[in-house]
Amino acid sequence: MTALTRSAAQRDRSRHAQRSAVADAMFRNITRVAALLVLALVIAILVVLLVQAWPAFHRFGWHFFSGREWDPAHATFSALTSIFGTLVTSAIAMVIAVPVSFGIALFITELAPAWLRAPVSIAVELLAAIPSIIYGMWGLFVFAPLFGEYVQPWIIEHIGSWPWVGALFQGPPMGIGIFTAGLILAIMVVPFISSVMRDVFSLVPTVLRESAYGVGCTTWEVVWRVVLPYTRAGVMGGIMLGLGRALGETMAVTFVIGNSHTLGTSLFNAGNTISSTLANEFTEAVGQTYTSSLVALGLILFLITFVVLALAKLLLLRMAAREGSPT
Repeated sequence: MTALTRSAAQRDRSRHAQRSAVADAMFRNITRVAALLVLALVIAILVVLLVQAWPAFHRFGWHFFSGREWDPAHATFSALTSIFGTLVTSAIAMVIAVPVSFGIALFITELAPAWLRAPVSIAVELLAAIPSIIYGMWGLFVFAPLFGEYVQPWIIEHIGSWPWVGALFQGPPMGIGIFTAGLILAIMVVPFISSVMRDVFSLVPTVLRESAYGVGCTTWEVVWRVVLPYTRAGVMGGIMLGLGRALGETMAVTFVIGNSHTLGTSLFNAGNTISSTLANEFTEAVGQTYTSSLVALGLILFLITFVVLALAKLLLLRMAAREGSPT
C-alpha cells in the first residue's frame, strides 16, 4: 500500500506540474499578445496619421513647422503657433502644479493629523472627477473676469516694466489668454499629480522614516533624503501623468485661451494649442489640404507626447544608473 500511495502521489505531482506548465504558457502567451496588441495599435494610429497628414507635409514642407500662417480662406497652414501654445501652456501648468502637488502630498502623508488626512485626500480626488468642460466654463465666466480686472493690471503695472521678464507680462488685461490657460491647466492636473505622489509617499516603509528621525533628521531632511529617493520613479510617473493631461487637454483650454492664430511674446495675449485648434476647426474643415493640416497637427501632438515620455524614461534610467555611485 505504501508503494501504491507513493506512486499515486507522484502521478498527482506530475499532473499538477503539467497543468502548471500549461497554465504558465497560456498566461505568458496572453500577456505577450496583449503587449503586442498595444504596440500594434500605437503603430496603426501612427501610420494612419502619417498617411492622412502627408498631403499637408508634401505641400508645405518644413514651412509647416516654422511658419505662422493659418489662413483657411487661402489654404495656407502652418503649425508653429499651435505648437508654441501647447508647449507654453503645459510648461506654465507644470511650473505651478508640481510644487503645489508636492506640498499637498507632503502635507497629507507627513504633516497632517490623522483626522484631517482622509477629508483632504477625498477633496483632492473629487477635483480630479470634475469634467474638463466645467473647468473651462468656470475659467471663462468666473476666473477670467476676476483675473482680468484685479490680477492682470497689477502684474502689468509692477512686473511689465522689468527688463527681459517684463515682456512676458504686457498687453491689455483681457482675462483670457495663454497664461490663463496655463493656470486652468495647473488646477486641473494638481489632483492627478498629488494623488500619485501621496500614494507613493505612503508606500515608504515606516522603519525608514523612524530611522531617519531617530538620528536627528528634520521633516524636510526625511522627505529629501529618504522619501524622495525611495519614490522617485513614482513621483516622476505622476509628473508625466499630469504633463500628458496638460498637453492633450482640449475643452478647458479652448474656453480660456482666446483661440487666436497669432504668436507674440506676451503670455497675456490670446493664442491657441493643437488641441483647441482641432476642437474648433475639425468639423468645419473643407478640402483635402485643410483636413490634412489638422491631422498633421494631431500627428505633431502625438510625437510631442512620445518624445516627452521617452525623455522621462531616459531620465529615470540615468537616475537608476547613478544610484549608489560615489558623489
